[in-house]
Amino acid sequence: MAHAALVDSGIVREVIVVDNDKLPNGGEFTPEVETALNTYLNGIGLDGDWKLTSYNNNFRGTYAGQGYTYDPDLDEFVAPTTEEV
Repeated sequence: MAHAALVDSGIVREVIVVDNDKLPNGGEFTPEVETALNTYLNGIGLDGDWKLTSYNNNFRGTYAGQGYTYDPDLDEFVAPTTEEV
């Protein structure tokens, strides 16, 4: 299963699971798969900028959660600090 985070204005708004059979290469993390992810999700009415996130923390720093931020310079998700919670 692939996990996708909806990023809006740098903030993760939601995280969903997408069947690997909906994506090329079984949903492995590549720019092409992420493009296909956005095409698929936008095509079924889930508009926005979706980023793959790793449930096992294998890429992008940490698994994205609602309220996390996405840092495009680092290409990582960042957990909110205790002041932000």
